[in-house]
Amino acid sequence: MAAAALLVVSLLAVGALALYGKSLDKNLARTDPFSALTGGRPPATVDGVINMLLVGSDSRDPDASLNVSSEWRADTIIVMHIPANQKEAYLISVPRDLYVPIPESPSADCGERRGKVNAAFAFGGLPLAVRTVECFTDIRMDHVVAIDFAGFKEVTDALGGVDMKIEQTVTSIHKPFRTFKKGKRQLSGAEALDYVRQRKQFADGDFARVRHQQQFLRALMDKAVSSGTLANPPKLNAFLKAATGALTVDKELSLVDMAVQFRNLKGDNLRFMTSPHAGSETINGESVVVSDRPKALALYQAVAKDKVAEWVAANPPAKATG
Repeated sequence: MAAAALLVVSLLAVGALALYGKSLDKNLARTDPFSALTGGRPPATVDGVINMLLVGSDSRDPDASLNVSSEWRADTIIVMHIPANQKEAYLISVPRDLYVPIPESPSADCGERRGKVNAAFAFGGLPLAVRTVECFTDIRMDHVVAIDFAGFKEVTDALGGVDMKIEQTVTSIHKPFRTFKKGKRQLSGAEALDYVRQRKQFADGDFARVRHQQQFLRALMDKAVSSGTLANPPKLNAFLKAATGALTVDKELSLVDMAVQFRNLKGDNLRFMTSPHAGSETINGESVVVSDRPKALALYQAVAKDKVAEWVAANPPAKATG
């Protein structure tokens, strides 16, 4: 998942890994999603704030470019907000079926064309995905991190799997049709990927998938910063190399710099939420998620003003499952 970037920089905050971070930086694939955004971007507002677009992608063509229209699709979209105090990280999941304005191109005005937010990635790669999210949120993205699901499996396996609480017994709709029994289970990379992609078996459909993704990210974070990983140099090295090898980041992102900035972040400092919405509707013959415009506007204004803590206090999230 895209939040592997946060795991890596958090681990790099350990002093003994600072120099090693320079070699890990070289292991990252680089892309330039911002140069095509030639005007009309939201302004940067509060000094010290970092906003990142995290994209988990499902590629049918492993050689397809992230920066052009292709066979890639964004299966996971998260806006990660790091406040100026750098004491926590807020991860706002954007439902992939959220119905939003999609510009005609990365350099175009926000426009009137509308569609599912994940379609922007397929239409125009990361540049259009960034433009679309900035149009919807009116928040300037400082960095972009993408990870393909092949990398998702490798990162999880490098940690020896993750522990997750399965909320109900379900059988996967994908081969080899695994059955996930209710209760706490240790999942391999392939199993975890399979589980978090399930949605049709749950009453709340794609919202369950978002919930399970958030659960997985916390489980992965907890496993990555556990003493069993940090005290095991071969295991730690395998995890860091798998994570950085699976990531594609913008040209300006530096793991070493972020390690210093995010040195206080741990699993308990992650705050998960979902972009406010009014549920699903059928528009033009397809099922989409409709944004709750007043609540979403208030949330993203809070992000822009670095006042998300106040927004969360006024809008407590529902109790997480698992």
